[in-house]
Amino acid sequence: MIKRIALSLLLAASLAAPALADVTAGPLVIREAWARATPPGARVGGGYLTVKNTGAEPDTLVSVASPVAEKTELHLMKTEDGVMTMRQASEGVEIPAGGSLTLEPGGYHVMFIRPKAPFVQGETVPLTLTFAKAGAVEVTLTISPIGAAGPAKDHSMHDMHSGDATQ
Repeated sequence: MIKRIALSLLLAASLAAPALADVTAGPLVIREAWARATPPGARVGGGYLTVKNTGAEPDTLVSVASPVAEKTELHLMKTEDGVMTMRQASEGVEIPAGGSLTLEPGGYHVMFIRPKAPFVQGETVPLTLTFAKAGAVEVTLTISPIGAAGPAKDHSMHDMHSGDATQ
């Protein structure tokens, strides 16, 4: 019985852990903050996250900053007429009231220019997001594998089976 209770508490804690990674700043909720690992000598790195605006007014992500690179900028990558372009989003990006902004590969993203050290899978990167209304918000990006399409998921509980709780 004690093992069953302990296992239930462990399972509940592991399911709650991802919610602890969310950062809230007023009506803004920042989640799934991640970056891709980079090889040694990489001249750039990418960071990604989602900002949900639960408020009644829009806010604007106006800048990004991090001590891990010489420069950190908000960029937009898009394809027009078969040509991929990337440009700095120097005016910022609005997050509408009740809406979301997703920084993702192939779209808006954080560009770490001339990282001071390689981004290593499993480590973290500090990032400051500055919003027009919510102000400066500190977040931590977890580093996923090189070429990852999304944040690394914790699969440590996958080896558990329902029969294990009765032993």
